[in-house]
Amino acid sequence: MVFSGIPDEAFMFYEGLEADNSKSYWNANKHVYDTMVKTPMTALLDELAEEFGTPHLFRPYRDVRFSRDKSPYKDHQGGYIQIIDGVGYYLQIGADGLYVAGGWWAQGEMTNRFRTAVDDDDSGPELEKIVDGLRAEFTISGDRLKTRPRGVSEDHPRLDLLRHKALYAGRRYEPEPWIHTRETLDRVRETWRTLTPLVDWLRVRLS
Repeated sequence: MVFSGIPDEAFMFYEGLEADNSKSYWNANKHVYDTMVKTPMTALLDELAEEFGTPHLFRPYRDVRFSRDKSPYKDHQGGYIQIIDGVGYYLQIGADGLYVAGGWWAQGEMTNRFRTAVDDDDSGPELEKIVDGLRAEFTISGDRLKTRPRGVSEDHPRLDLLRHKALYAGRRYEPEPWIHTRETLDRVRETWRTLTPLVDWLRVRLS
């Protein structure tokens, strides 16, 4: 299928789901999800695959086993292209529009490798320059320590980065008319290209 845009019905579907996150709403509107959300998202990711890699469309169901919130369905549809474990490009649609991001979402042992690379006087300033260059256009996010990591001095020049346990940059696009057209493909592609230096830095240092 050739991607031709994300229809307005996709955003309306999630507006309705936010108001009524129930099995009855889902069953009554599943055909809308299948045709207006899943199908165009799959087509969009497939067209991006040649340049960025094999895509994965996330399941719409929430894992509520350990959550107080028992809402059964996610309030957005996410798609992901993994470069290495925990590092890649992300895309989602929801009632508030389109969100496009790239970076590192995993933790565990990767956190130690990340901090070692940030502390290094060659690779650390390189990441700092990349992140600073993205701030005007993107929101820099990721789980962070409230204090500094153990053994790191409070005057470390890259303390802010060292606090991160995940690091990604993203921007949100409201559901403007162009989102309903093929221009969305160009916008996502250009956004991911802008984020590629960050993704590449993370790929090399966290592998």
